[in-house]
Amino acid sequence: MLQLKTLNDSFFLVATNSQPRCVMYIDAAGKWQSFSGMQVYQRVRAFAAALSSWGIKKGDRVAILGENRWEWAVTDFAALAIGAVDVPIYPTLTAEQVGALLADSGTRVAVVSSRQQYDKVASLRSKTAIEKIVVMDDEGVADAVLMSSLLKDADSKGSERDAAFDRAAYDVAPDDLATLIYTSGTTGEPKGVMLTHGNIASNLNYSLAGFKISQTDSCISFLPLSHITARHLDYAIYTRQATVAYCPSFERLPGALKEIRPTVLVAVPRVYEKVRQEAERQASLSGAKKRIFGWAVKTGQKHREEILRGETPSSPGWKIANKLVFTKIQSGFGGRVRYYIAGGAPLGMDTAGWFAGVGIRILEGYGLTETSPVLAINTMTAYRMGSVGKPLPNVECRIADDGELLVRGPNIFKGYWHKPDETAAAFDAEHWFRTGDIGRIDEDGFLYITDRKKELLKTSGGKLIAPQPIENKLKASMFVSEVAVVGDKYKFLSALISPNFKALEEWAKQQGISAPTRRELVTDPAVVAKYQAIVDEVNSGLAQFETIKRFKLVPEEWSLGGGELTPSLKLKRRVVNQKYAAEIAAFYPDEVRA
Repeated sequence: MLQLKTLNDSFFLVATNSQPRCVMYIDAAGKWQSFSGMQVYQRVRAFAAALSSWGIKKGDRVAILGENRWEWAVTDFAALAIGAVDVPIYPTLTAEQVGALLADSGTRVAVVSSRQQYDKVASLRSKTAIEKIVVMDDEGVADAVLMSSLLKDADSKGSERDAAFDRAAYDVAPDDLATLIYTSGTTGEPKGVMLTHGNIASNLNYSLAGFKISQTDSCISFLPLSHITARHLDYAIYTRQATVAYCPSFERLPGALKEIRPTVLVAVPRVYEKVRQEAERQASLSGAKKRIFGWAVKTGQKHREEILRGETPSSPGWKIANKLVFTKIQSGFGGRVRYYIAGGAPLGMDTAGWFAGVGIRILEGYGLTETSPVLAINTMTAYRMGSVGKPLPNVECRIADDGELLVRGPNIFKGYWHKPDETAAAFDAEHWFRTGDIGRIDEDGFLYITDRKKELLKTSGGKLIAPQPIENKLKASMFVSEVAVVGDKYKFLSALISPNFKALEEWAKQQGISAPTRRELVTDPAVVAKYQAIVDEVNSGLAQFETIKRFKLVPEEWSLGGGELTPSLKLKRRVVNQKYAAEIAAFYPDEVRA
């Protein structure tokens, strides 16, 4: 097992990585380029020297505002090496939101990816403590420093080590603050989570223990690096001296998967759901494809169930199904993935079961920003579908009387930045951290997460209902992009459904439905009937009080840009409830909320 004490220990493992392709990235011409671990070291050393020359010292904050790219990692490691605290900020935030985080954190240096991000910082600079703005792109921006100018001589240093720089990095202690991560705020305002070097390092030591990752492995870094899950993955891959390939946008991911052919894939559940829906959509384009696809999926599910029962698989068709269908789905991920991992949000049982049936075991994990992040994870040798795996050996878990999961361990954060009351409220009297999630642990030690405690719906009849499992069942349909189940303090549940318009519009065309706009399409009687059938099928497997009595199709496909989803593609319930308040009220015209 690893014995990391600080994140700088991880960085020094990068420096000793002998393979030439430690980092890969897409250049301005759209081609993949690479550089070595020693080049990472020299660029980090050079940027750390620049930060120090500007008076940045231990404890000072350095903000990073940009997409996934190698300069992000260099900035991160450089700040950590001198004991500074990095503040990752999502590039999708507005100027006002960025300004608020910069002011709250007291950031002195902001490192941004582009002119667009520079303008956000510059427009509100006078309201912050910002002294320098560094731009990753090679474009002239007034009052900014180009990162390339700071690193221009770095690669010429070869394998030369800087003893003073190394000593300073080794002097950083486990209890020193490493990063200040503002939560995305699905239910409330963002809070700055304070994580130390020791918090994250201890989590890396134990979360990696169940995975055999080496220099021959690779992963694509595409989840936003401002999210702790993506940061953790990068540190893990760097620590194992494997290759990190930076993909700056979700739109480029399909191409990157085919070109890089990663062996490790970490994605939020929505990515897996989209892959499934696209496979089903492609199969639906012709009758023959649809029949073959349906047969193959059923064959795979039967094969999996026989194995789970300890039986010798009896279906002779599995090899045919694997050749005709399953290998093509796997090739969409590059064809070399050994570890498929899901985190950041709950993975629905329907999605997990579907992928298992086509030969892809998704290892679901669980954690929070406040827990650095991993609390539990499935591995190839300790796996149970529907669970989030067994808690890490250095994490204590217990279930409170109301069902909330409480945890303790060296990975638990130090508190919320400048928010002592919120910090105190996050822990109980024995200093167990309140996760805010409802969970249970089975007799074999596997942890199951039901839903967020704050997101539980309580009907006027007193029934407590977790909306996410119901939403995940509905999202198993290729015609459903997102769902928000509502009904808190009302007699029954209803649902706002955001369609997968690509699949819906193709189906409508096949049915001869003519609708000039999406608003007209979602109100077409045949379309409404189609979704009613989907809702009815899901309802048939639910308890009566959990069933969806009414629903409405919205004319928008919810997205990060539209504000309905977080950067990790989780539903922003508060935003959706506010945006569609009139539609929700229309579900209950004769009711007064209890």
